[in-house]
Formats: sequence, C-alpha cells, structure tokens
Amino acid sequence: MEFTYLPFPQIKQTPAVVVDSFHPNGLVLSHWREAPTPPALREDTSAGMVLQALRQPWPSLKSYRCVTANHFDIDALVGIWALLNPALALEHEQTLRQMAIIGDFRELDLRHLSAETALQLVCWINQEEKSRFYPPFGAGDLEENEVVASIPKFTYFLEAFTPVLLQPALFESVWRTEYEQVLAGYAQIHGPQTQIVQNDSLGLVVVQTPEPVHYYALFSATAGYDLVLSCYAGNRYELECKYTTWVDLESRPTLPRPDLRPLARRLNAHEASGLHWVADVLTDTGPILRLQDQKLSKAQRYGNPTDRPIYPSSLEPDAFIKLVVGYLDSAFSGVSAKKRWTWQEIKQIAGKVQ
Repeated sequence: MEFTYLPFPQIKQTPAVVVDSFHPNGLVLSHWREAPTPPALREDTSAGMVLQALRQPWPSLKSYRCVTANHFDIDALVGIWALLNPALALEHEQTLRQMAIIGDFRELDLRHLSAETALQLVCWINQEEKSRFYPPFGAGDLEENEVVASIPKFTYFLEAFTPVLLQPALFESVWRTEYEQVLAGYAQIHGPQTQIVQNDSLGLVVVQTPEPVHYYALFSATAGYDLVLSCYAGNRYELECKYTTWVDLESRPTLPRPDLRPLARRLNAHEASGLHWVADVLTDTGPILRLQDQKLSKAQRYGNPTDRPIYPSSLEPDAFIKLVVGYLDSAFSGVSAKKRWTWQEIKQIAGKVQ
C-alpha cells in the first residue's frame, strides 16, 4: 500500500484519502465539524485518525493510492506524511500525535514523554514555513487562495520532514529560538507569578499572568477547556474560543461555541479608554474578543499574543472577569455539553443571546 500526495484541485478527477478537509470523492479522515469520518476512526485530531486507520488497519485504505488536504497546517501535514510513510509513522506514533495536538490545539504538556521532541519538530516546521513561504493564515494576502498556495508547502515538507523527525538535533539551529521562547513562557504560566482559575461549568480557564507568552505556553494550562480569558498586567485582556470549539472532539463533550460579539457590545457600554471591544464571527476558526485600535489581519490574530498589541482597558480585572462570566452564564443557560454539535445548533443557541 503506497500513497502519493495529490494536490487538492485534482481530487475531482482522482479519488483520495482526504485529511483534515472535506470532499465527497474519497475517504474523509477529518475532525472538522460534521465531517463524515467513519465512527471507528474518530479522534480529536485528523492526524490521529490517520494513525488509527494505519494501526487497525482500516480496510478501505486499500482502495486509494492518493492522499490530499485543502490547506497546510501541522495536523494535515502529519496526517498526509503518515500515509506516505506508514512504517515510520507507527514507529514514531506518539511523537506525531503530540505534534498534531500542539500544532492544532496549542496544548503543550511537557509531562508527556514525546512532548519535548514534538515541540522541537513543530517549531522547526513553524520557522521553515515562515522563512520559505507565506506565514500561517497569511494566504489572504496572496493572489491565489490557500487551496492552491499550500501545494508548494506540502511538496517541500513531505520530503524535508523525515530527516528532521529522525534526527531533530541536527536541525537545532532552526527550531531552537522558538523552542526556548515556548519553554520560557511555559515556566511563566506554570510558575508562581501566574494564577489559573478553571470554571468547569463554562469550560473556561482564566489565566492571570504578567505578560503575553507564546500560544503553546499559554494554552498548556487549558487542556480540557475551550474558552481562555487571558488577563495581563495593566488591565490588558483577551478572550478566545479555542480551535477545540470549531472541530468535533471525540475525547470529551463540549458546550457549543458562544458568539462573543454581543459580549463586545456589553463591554463597550462600560469601556472608557476610547478604544472599542471587537470580536470575530462565530464561525471563525479561533474567534478572539479584544480591545482594538486598528483591525488586525488573520495572520496577526493567529500569530502569538506576543506578536500583536494588547491594549489597556479602563475596566479592572475583577469587574472585567465578572462581566465575561455573567455573559457566558447567560449564553449557556439551559445548555448541556455533548459531542458533535452541528453548526446549525450552535448558531441557533448563540442567536438567543444578545
């Protein structure tokens, strides 16, 4: 069973395994909400589904010779690479699984035996992607769309990744700077200067810490939760819906994603800084509520908190947290967590809160 990478525009003519994407002409292995992934293969990440299919092995894999995805990210790359290199993939399964979790959900857990190596590999991909191609979520600034623009990325990384996986130390000059930034942030988040409060009923984590850190560090304290309220010194705040609320998780039930725009309007009624609270639309892959001076690009919003301005609010932390929790209490009133929400259900529930 040998697979080759198929550029996504060709899938209309060539059946394929479709990783981290949708298309009717093939076997879909994707955690995207409402994806028709076979129930026996469902996992939290798309790469995990591919590894599950290889380990079983899933019988219908034999019906395909190509594998594709409609965008480039670490989860999609790991899934496609695993089908191209099945023996190596199963040998390094735990590292690959951690890469997908870190890359997609940004949940780094250094207690996991494979997490350190996975972090090095993810940082290598991040740095190579930025230096050789457009940055993540930067396709909007290009003339061509992500479906087409991602093809050279896959072509490069599917070949270049194998030696890095086998000997990451040889590529330390590429991954070391970001890796150390993550570790420094991780130490801050898990150190005495940071206070973390978990609200199980709302799926909310409140992280009070002096300064913004890399996402892999910030979200390292949020596994099992879907909303993160970051409170930095000087009354600087961001509230975001994690990517875990955009996909179908298999490991646990979730509450439906809340619409943060009505909350922004409520906050603006109290804000006296001269700036305005804004929030991304409900269906954005990772909506952020933030105090805005000028509009950010998608690449900036999905970059690390350290790479974008976070402005001081006139609201003190206790008052701000109270307003956020009060809104979420109303948004989730009468709603119970479950698996596999549809977008229609999510929009209907969100539409009841103004």
